[in-house]
Amino acid sequence: MLAAALVSSANAQELRPYQIVGDAIPQSLTGAKGDAARGRAIVVNRQVGLCLLCHSGPFPEDRLQGNLSPDLTGTGARWTEGQLRLRMVDASKLNPATIMPPYYRTRDLTNVAAGFRNKPILDAAQIEDVVAFLTSLK
Repeated sequence: MLAAALVSSANAQELRPYQIVGDAIPQSLTGAKGDAARGRAIVVNRQVGLCLLCHSGPFPEDRLQGNLSPDLTGTGARWTEGQLRLRMVDASKLNPATIMPPYYRTRDLTNVAAGFRNKPILDAAQIEDVVAFLTSLK
């Protein structure tokens, strides 16, 4: 039920404008800080964020964690809020060959299932929640 609610909220909203400055999106997509507890729920939910398919981290309750991408432990010490936001929105702006999907982009994508076309994976508030959680991982 939580997964359906999280996905439907991403599909219902238009993309908000943002500005990339250097290697970051310094301003919140919503104008407010996200909620770290909601962000953690998105990160560990295998039907919403899908983060643990590729990443591992401080999630002892999840036995199966990925090893294709950086461990999320200490993420908040390695990157700023704005740097994390850009990685979530569209990591290909930093590395065109990245395997990380753009969580807040709808154009110029390939192999997208019909039901997901023109919809971001996460909405602006969910991006901010995940950023709040990741910045808390010091």
